[in-house]
Order: sequence, then structure tokens, then C-alpha cells
Amino acid sequence: MWAQLIVQQLRPGKESGVQAILDKLHETEQPGSGLLRSTALRDGGDPGKVYLLVQFESEDAARTREQDGRRQEGLTEARALMAEVFEGPPEFVDLTVIEDLTF
Repeated sequence: MWAQLIVQQLRPGKESGVQAILDKLHETEQPGSGLLRSTALRDGGDPGKVYLLVQFESEDAARTREQDGRRQEGLTEARALMAEVFEGPPEFVDLTVIEDLTF
């Protein structure tokens, strides 16, 4: 299993735009993409910082998904929203999942 943490800083007053971005990203998802889980989080100590943790079957599945042309139109719209809501480009942290427990 492989994961990626995406970190972004909100523009002041743009908190309400996060859900619209998440909705647009969910609309672009294709069956069989390898995406297992997506979790959006806001930093408790810095509410202007937003994290998106996405988990995949494998890094190869994630990289193949990045190139999926069926997602590109929706991603164009999502990126336009992101430019309005977030300051600067996202920070990407690639992670290898050691353990994933659900209780």
C-alpha cells in the first residue's frame, strides 16, 4: 500500500471553498483507479492549513491514475478552484504505508 499527503495553505476567507474542491475531485474519480481512501483534514493548530491523505493499492496504481486522460477535464476545473482557494502550489509527501488499521 502507498499513500500521499498533500499539504496546502488556505487563502484568508476561503475556507468554504474546500468542500467544492473535494466534491470536484470526487467527481473525477474513475472505477478501478487503485484509490482506496481519501481523507481531508484541517490542522487544529493552524486552521488555514489543509491536508489531503490519499491511499492507493500501490505507487504504480497512483502514478497510472495521474496519467488517466478521463480525469483531466474534471481536474482542470478542480485546479481552477484550487488557485482561488489555496495560496501557492501544494506540497506532496510520498509515503509507504507500514500498517493501516480500522477499528
